[in-house]
Amino acid sequence: MDQITKILDRLLALHPKEIDLSLGRMHRLLAALGNPENRLPPVVHVAGTNGKGSVTATMRAILEASGKRCHVYTSPHLVSFNERIRLGTDGSFVTDPVLYDALHRCEEANAGEEITFFEITTAAALLIFAEHPADILLLEVGLGGRLDATNVIDQPVVTVITPVSMDHEKFLGDDLAVIAAEKAGIIKQGVPVVSAAQPEEAFPAIVRQAARKRAALKVFGQDFVAQHDQGRMAFQDDDGLIDLPLPVLGGGHQFANAGLAIAALKAAGLLPDETTITEGLKSVNWPGRLQPVMHGYLLDLCPEGAEVWIDGGHNPGAGVSVAQFMGEQEERSPRPLYLVAGMLTTKDPVGYFLPFHGLVRHVGTVPISTTTTARSPEDLADLARCAGLEATPFPSLDAALADVAACAEKDGEPPRILICGSLYLAGEALARNGTAPD
Repeated sequence: MDQITKILDRLLALHPKEIDLSLGRMHRLLAALGNPENRLPPVVHVAGTNGKGSVTATMRAILEASGKRCHVYTSPHLVSFNERIRLGTDGSFVTDPVLYDALHRCEEANAGEEITFFEITTAAALLIFAEHPADILLLEVGLGGRLDATNVIDQPVVTVITPVSMDHEKFLGDDLAVIAAEKAGIIKQGVPVVSAAQPEEAFPAIVRQAARKRAALKVFGQDFVAQHDQGRMAFQDDDGLIDLPLPVLGGGHQFANAGLAIAALKAAGLLPDETTITEGLKSVNWPGRLQPVMHGYLLDLCPEGAEVWIDGGHNPGAGVSVAQFMGEQEERSPRPLYLVAGMLTTKDPVGYFLPFHGLVRHVGTVPISTTTTARSPEDLADLARCAGLEATPFPSLDAALADVAACAEKDGEPPRILICGSLYLAGEALARNGTAPD
């Protein structure tokens, strides 16, 4: 076991609860560390249920195309914890020595006090960001917003709220209005806020908080829009239209994500010229989200001509977006669709699977070995059947893919395979394939 794994395991044991939303422990630890949150580069703070990572990746690509050095904080990771912390110094994930040093200093400063894993690792990230030069920090909320460990930033340059949907109900509430109010907790006094189009139940909470904080609010579909237009993407707001290339990330929802990223940078005064935006959009990379598998071990397990995708979306909103994308693929190139799915006990499998009804040939459910909160394949198969899908449990990802291969050989059709349902499973699949994020 390496040093990073050992210290992460120790930090995981410091609090009896996996998630406990509060800012008191975070403020205590940051004070003991000399308040690194006050020594950060300008911060773009991003909350929401779906699309946070894609919006953040798009902003990063545009900013880096303009010559800006971007620190980036995202969670969870797919394969290596280091993926959560990207340094603007050279654009790479944090190295093991730098990460270990920060984690060790946080462990010492915490002095054995109770603290959640996300809080102490977020403190380590802020310490690293404060001690390495960059022009901007793109800071993604972990869970919720109001009491999230990242919400210790008093004056970001802009706050961003991506689409809100049902997720983490145990911690955030069981209706969209309450969840949206938690997300809107990142809105700060006088700081512009940019929001995705929201469900009717969610939108009022965001409007109220923006008004309370006197924060200028821009909303997708009202103040700006990004849409497909004759093989290009058109971004339009009150200042006019920008003609841009199509998003490189898969799915129609990526138009809205790209538009949200552009509008956020504009609200923060960070948007470069049209040529630079174009250059940035062409280089967006966000692994594990409708990611095609072009080579590697998993593809070798599949029948010749198979099309394989990996996606970590795990809630009903993600299910809608991913199913819509798969439906578009079916229209372009018909072939039988097989899901290989794994999910956590904290998620809503029926809500995730329902949008795939009528689209999927079969669901193979598999275990997830990198978390203790995964549903059993048998339980997940039962829930997939509740959503009207045919499902069979398998002991492993390899076994599920072998079954798809056997079905495809019998049918004589190359399959389309989607490995889905959890970022943990997406990470395991990428690691198994030998294509972990670089």
